[in-house]
Amino acid sequence: MTPENASSGDKDARTKDGHALYVTVEEPTRAIVLHPLIRRQPAEASPCGPRAVALRDPEACLEEARGLALAIDLNVVAAQTVSVPKMRPSTLFGSGKVDELKGTIAARDAELVIVDTALSPVQQRNLERAWDVKVLDRTGLILEIFGLRARTKEGRLQVDLAHLNYQKSRLVRSWTHLERQRGGLGFVGGPGETQIEADRRMIQEKITKLERQLETVRKTRDLHRASRRKVPYPVVALVGYTNAGKSTLFNRLTDARVMAKDLLFATLDPTMRSIELPMGRNIIISDTVGFISDLPTHLVAAFRATLEEVLEADVILHVRDVSHEDAQAQSDDVNTVLAMLGIDDERRESIIEVWNKTDLLEPAQAEIIRNQAERSDSVFAVSAITGEGVDALLEAVESRIGAHSSEVTVTVDLADGAGLHWIYENCEVLNRVDGETGFQMTVRVDPAKQPILEQRFTVDLENTDLVRDSA
Repeated sequence: MTPENASSGDKDARTKDGHALYVTVEEPTRAIVLHPLIRRQPAEASPCGPRAVALRDPEACLEEARGLALAIDLNVVAAQTVSVPKMRPSTLFGSGKVDELKGTIAARDAELVIVDTALSPVQQRNLERAWDVKVLDRTGLILEIFGLRARTKEGRLQVDLAHLNYQKSRLVRSWTHLERQRGGLGFVGGPGETQIEADRRMIQEKITKLERQLETVRKTRDLHRASRRKVPYPVVALVGYTNAGKSTLFNRLTDARVMAKDLLFATLDPTMRSIELPMGRNIIISDTVGFISDLPTHLVAAFRATLEEVLEADVILHVRDVSHEDAQAQSDDVNTVLAMLGIDDERRESIIEVWNKTDLLEPAQAEIIRNQAERSDSVFAVSAITGEGVDALLEAVESRIGAHSSEVTVTVDLADGAGLHWIYENCEVLNRVDGETGFQMTVRVDPAKQPILEQRFTVDLENTDLVRDSA
């Protein structure tokens, strides 16, 4: 190929001897993003029951949908909101709007249309026929992102399971030969199994196999959690809306190098690290997948093995992007998913809100946010980028973890080096007085260590002191 006939999609490179070498580079898929403005009933309830929900800004929703498209490297040539006064079962949009959008798609030479809502299989099929392009709904787009981000074997299993459950409901549009039947045997075989039934059966077999594999993963995680309880290290889980800054905060706290980008769903596979708090207590920090509005229920089910780390956490840090115009609505969406996971009102006492990205606010607005946070013991304004407020957050985490611990006085014999070592390894030493025959120590003990403590010590109920068991 010569420079004269090279296409615009070719990339010019040169070899060591200076000769031109042309490598064909595939252009990104041209996509149009549509956010339907669907009129909802006032009494509409969430999957977890009625709740107060902040109204989402349509432009913010459109920008989020555009961000989802960019997350899989699509070339978004147009993005717009579309009013839907009445949803049509066949196409979602009215016939006039479908024709109008067809002209926009043709004018933009788009190859893909993303509809930022859940489409039924029939609606997706009919829109593809009307527009003569591939159509992807919100659930399908999120699945594409998850498939791109998954790196670990567990992550790929979870994505595959969610994708198969999604695909199973869409066989109506995946085949053109579904009317064919496979004949029976002899005179009692009947008309046979239709192609769609066979395909659905094959998918169900794959789903069952993946569910068994994920059950093995769940059991392995249970074993790991049981091992941590024996140490035990308290677990602090980071949760929040996607792109709220969880991974950036995780890196700030742990000095890890987890991928942290201004990108939706930059983190998919969970990461755990051990850190030491200011007073010397060791804890485990867990970074989890970000949540998002209208998160499909089968996605939550597929990632339950991962999200169970949140259920087991001693403290949950709800990271919020306070610089986002829809911060309150995003918070509502996260609380909805937490309720779906089983975080009840009692467990909500373990949640600390982290108002992140204060560095993106105007100085006056940032000061207002800080003042609001200071009025609550469960809210902290921070910047994961600059580190502002992180020290106060860690102190609050330490205080929250130690709130259920008991303060006791321990007398350790002077010659009992093993006992002294155990105290320092498993308790927080608040005070120590050295005597001629031993050490008198005031320590804070975690409830999880109580069984081990009772094996090594007995309690003097009169003085609430712990003394060495003479037995």
